[in-house]
Amino acid sequence: MSDTIVEGWELVVGLEVHTELATETKIFCSCPNRFGDEPNTNVCPVCLGLPGSLPVLNRQVVELAIRLGEAVHCDVRPSIFHRKNYFYPDMPKDYQVSQYDQPINVGGHLELPSGYRVGITRAHLEEDTGKSTHLGGDAGGRIHGSEYSLVDYNRAGVPLLEIVSEPDIRTVEQARDYVGELRAILVATGVSDAKMEEGSMRVDANVSVRRTGDTAFGTRCEIKNLNSVRSLGRAIEYEARRQIDLLEAGERVRQETRHWDEGDGRTHTLRTKEDADDYRYFPEPDLVPLAPTDQWLASARASLPALPAQRRAILAEASDRGVADPGVVSAVDRGLDQLAMEAIVAGGDPARVLVHIEHNLSGDGATVRPVRLAALTRMEVEGKLTATQAKAVLADVLAAGGDADPVAIAAAKGFEAMDTGALETAVDAAIAADPVAWDKFLGGDDKVAGAFVGPVMKATKGKADGKAVNALLRARRDATR
Repeated sequence: MSDTIVEGWELVVGLEVHTELATETKIFCSCPNRFGDEPNTNVCPVCLGLPGSLPVLNRQVVELAIRLGEAVHCDVRPSIFHRKNYFYPDMPKDYQVSQYDQPINVGGHLELPSGYRVGITRAHLEEDTGKSTHLGGDAGGRIHGSEYSLVDYNRAGVPLLEIVSEPDIRTVEQARDYVGELRAILVATGVSDAKMEEGSMRVDANVSVRRTGDTAFGTRCEIKNLNSVRSLGRAIEYEARRQIDLLEAGERVRQETRHWDEGDGRTHTLRTKEDADDYRYFPEPDLVPLAPTDQWLASARASLPALPAQRRAILAEASDRGVADPGVVSAVDRGLDQLAMEAIVAGGDPARVLVHIEHNLSGDGATVRPVRLAALTRMEVEGKLTATQAKAVLADVLAAGGDADPVAIAAAKGFEAMDTGALETAVDAAIAADPVAWDKFLGGDDKVAGAFVGPVMKATKGKADGKAVNALLRARRDATR
């Protein structure tokens, strides 16, 4: 599904990512921008839209928007705010202050770890809505079937940046990678904490399909408020197949907004898709045009840290890996690339350093001294520790605060390089104990190698190196030919 949908069909996806900006206060007032407070405590006449209240634009909101625009290669332009009119209980003014035909960021792009480039149409500023919670009945959190709803206006007026991609995404994997890369940039630049689990980053997916070779776009459906990368992938897969089934049955796809239900794994109709005319946009009369100076733009550009793509390139060169190598990507995504670099400089084996970071370290990785990680990997490549033993030693290094000597820990555990003769004896015993599996292995079935590796590990009390066992098995097979 990550490569093709159905034979003869092509997937076309554009993503709209809404991210709350990391400001102390809301976009047009001084109420705190803070997640998790008691409902309806961070509110005032401005964010509640009470008569006579006037908005004042938060300067830091503009600075963060410019920083993101520079990071994704947008043209940062003079912009204005509009009123976008629509009516929901969690929108206290019954309109949203947003940017329409003159957004602050236009025409950028994002390069994925694979090297594939996705265009960015715009990244514009707006205010967030409140949050409705639907309770009672059998609604499952949806308004239809609920007995009552509660509204929390703490989020109303929180600054949002809506980042709209071009419809350049052709696979589910690209969609996931785009969201992951954008999230990494938002966090690296300090623009947002981008915590999808808290709603500070939400994704809408515009999905359509077309016959392979067609150039015209199909009718798109928008799937709203996807709050995890897993949900994003599942929703796109389901919606693409739903549309293909309709078209192959001779029916048509209706342009509409749909809701993803994680429980039943389906999208459901919310409403017929609105067009811009439905929102009756008009310029916000209480806000002046926004025109950042050249000095302001230069300052934002100079404040950018090394971005994920740059960090992957640096680590890839140091480790002699590609920028899309899973270990390189994982290290950068979790902020452990500096640890990897320092461990490699300290003499660690690059491949083993990346393996440990990808599979055996999490947030605790930041507590491991690079010299200790380097020493551990040297013991592995010198044959003093198996991969399994190294993982156990690393766990003890972490438990001791990250600065324990892996050599001393390995000695205390009784880990030592296994004598070649003893290993050969254990391998021969495992072969003799299972002649049926050995005949299959001799016939070229490499999958049965596990039938021998397990008994060898048991016989040697975990001291055998799995790679060495497999090498001996292949050598024994080659000797019979």
